[in-house]
Amino acid sequence: MITPERIKSRTDSKHCGWCGVPLPEDGRVGRPRRYCSQSCRQRAYERRSAVQRGGLPEDAVVLSAAELTDLQDRLFQLRCAAEDVVTAAEDGAAPGELKDLAAQVVRSAHSLERLR
Repeated sequence: MITPERIKSRTDSKHCGWCGVPLPEDGRVGRPRRYCSQSCRQRAYERRSAVQRGGLPEDAVVLSAAELTDLQDRLFQLRCAAEDVVTAAEDGAAPGELKDLAAQVVRSAHSLERLR
């Protein structure tokens, strides 16, 4: 029987909670790793502490102006890639061309998964 705990363990992130680097698959017993290094763990702690001191909710996401600009640029790239697929489909593009354009949408979406 699949319990909520088993579902959670399957969907837990296997990436560093700070930098997003994939965590190594080690057969360790105990609590799973959340960070790839002590440095990332410390940075995450500092961010949590700053958020608490600022009176923001614990689940608040704080981005610098540069991070926000980068995120907006990547969102714009994703929208443009999706519009290219729609335009090509309306113009009767060949399946190969549509496949290439769809692959570009996927690459743009993967880029958006990374916030830092």
